[in-house]
Amino acid sequence: MAKNDFALAFNEVLEEKQLAKDVVISAIESAMVSAYRRAVGASTAQHVESKLDPETGVVTVYAEKEVVEDSVIDERTEVLIDEARKVNPEAQPGDMVVVESTPADFGRVAAQTARQVIQQRIREAERSNQMEYYQRQEGEIVSGLVQAINAQGITIGLEMKAEGTMPNNQRIPGEKLKLHDRIRAVVIEVKDGTRGPQIVLSRAHRNFLRRLMENEVPEIYHGIVEIRAIAREPGARAKVAVSATQAGIDPVGACVGQKGVRIQAIVKELHDEKIDIILWDADPVAYISKAISPAKVAGVYLTEEERTATVVVGEDQLSLAIGRDGQNARLAAKLTGWRIDIKSLSEAAGDSLVKLKGDDELQTMLKTAVEVMPQVEEILAKKAENRLITPEEFHVLEAFVDRVERRMILAKEEATREEDERLASARAEIPVAAFSMSLDQATNLKEHVFNILTEAGYETVGQVMFDMKTNQNKILGLAGVGGKAITNIEESLAALTFPEPVAAPEVVDSVEAVDEVVAEPIAVEEMPAVEKQTEKKKDPKRVAEESEEDGDVSKDGVNLDELFSIKPEMFASPEGTEEESDDKKKGKKGKKKGVALEFDEKLGEVVTRKKHKRGDGGGDEEAW
Repeated sequence: MAKNDFALAFNEVLEEKQLAKDVVISAIESAMVSAYRRAVGASTAQHVESKLDPETGVVTVYAEKEVVEDSVIDERTEVLIDEARKVNPEAQPGDMVVVESTPADFGRVAAQTARQVIQQRIREAERSNQMEYYQRQEGEIVSGLVQAINAQGITIGLEMKAEGTMPNNQRIPGEKLKLHDRIRAVVIEVKDGTRGPQIVLSRAHRNFLRRLMENEVPEIYHGIVEIRAIAREPGARAKVAVSATQAGIDPVGACVGQKGVRIQAIVKELHDEKIDIILWDADPVAYISKAISPAKVAGVYLTEEERTATVVVGEDQLSLAIGRDGQNARLAAKLTGWRIDIKSLSEAAGDSLVKLKGDDELQTMLKTAVEVMPQVEEILAKKAENRLITPEEFHVLEAFVDRVERRMILAKEEATREEDERLASARAEIPVAAFSMSLDQATNLKEHVFNILTEAGYETVGQVMFDMKTNQNKILGLAGVGGKAITNIEESLAALTFPEPVAAPEVVDSVEAVDEVVAEPIAVEEMPAVEKQTEKKKDPKRVAEESEEDGDVSKDGVNLDELFSIKPEMFASPEGTEEESDDKKKGKKGKKKGVALEFDEKLGEVVTRKKHKRGDGGGDEEAW
């Protein structure tokens, strides 16, 4: 094959198979190695490699052989030293060198032998590329042509010569597809199969609706509008909750588009599936009210513990709120995550009336509701007789239901709070160490009782003590536990002792406590270093006040921080003579920035005094 012919054919293969150049070259070279081994009968232990010139198509095979000096016995594994030194000038007999070993008639033989191997390697490379590409596309929309329709589902031809399958449960109900129709679907799963990647597609998944909205609504794609939740029954109805991430944006209007052009494009793609776009709200009451749309809601009453919402609607809104076969209520429940119970206003009023009559405590709290009970009964009687009820009477029922239901919710919340406080109080009575003490340390427990408790999940003494205090019936309800077992548990727990918690050391931080520490005067020479530190940390303001009361410091303003930073070595003179040191012990004056120290015999401690210059006519006489 001529140079240009091979290059053209090689590039054509690359384009047709959509493979990288190095992948195809590697496949051909590997196939040529296999063809060489088969042609000459080379061992698999021998190192063999091949090189392909992509411009000319010439394949050169190299094999590792042993260098021999005299004669070659086996050409497959031996080479003369002269030939070896052309490759490695330092080759010696017995060395292993890699030399060219392309057979003379290798071109045609290799082409026949390697053809199947090359095709197999190229198919493997295609599958690997397909697998990597569609794994990245998982969760995204792809487009393809319908190739086959059977009882199991639809086969769709995709890009890169891949095939995807759409099971019947992932199709939109009622949608009729024909061969060669171009459709869009979302990739929900990609698995590795024996014949290539198995790509599962869906048009019924809620993520298909999410991706369609991202494509049709630029605000969603750019993150200005966020999809908070999607509930969908394919082919029938869907509800989408949206919110804006920026102020001044109408998320519902952005999704609907001008004259509904954006949402209509999505509806058409989904085989005329109805879509409700609602505004997401952090308040569950407002959120549930909007989720019930298009029905108008009279009231929403939540039970947080059971995560249940009772929705009250007018008589004319009941069928609209429930929807065909309960569809609207189901979608609202999926969208909000709350279990929704829809009642008409008259039904809710009847239930509230029964609750109020059967609860004396509730009647005491709701005197206004008790006063309108006869009127409510009369209105409900008219409703039962199918007589006309005025709008004013409907307002009376609505107000009555609202009062009773809200009070009931408050009562439940108060009961829950009281129960939490009771449990917290019971837990506080149990020593903290009990919750880290293993149950096997309760040595007085009988073996069968210990086994029953451990099998029930009790690991620590604290867990048993807590349930014995708060809910003894929980333990009594265990299989094999009776009155004697409860007595044994109580006695075992009573016999346990727990270490007292170690109290944290008290930190002396008050001025009064510091005063107590330094109350007794100590001479400077005998004062320990720790106590001098304590004196240094005394509150300067308090020290100044005490000194003024004792007459130690004048009111002319003394730098107290400086005074309390004075150290014993500052008392000595620069020469350090004993005579001067004795003078300071006796209280003689010293000169230090206008401040002197002296020993007060009455107080028994060293005090500070400030010098004042005085004298007639500017004399140098000093006063204290």
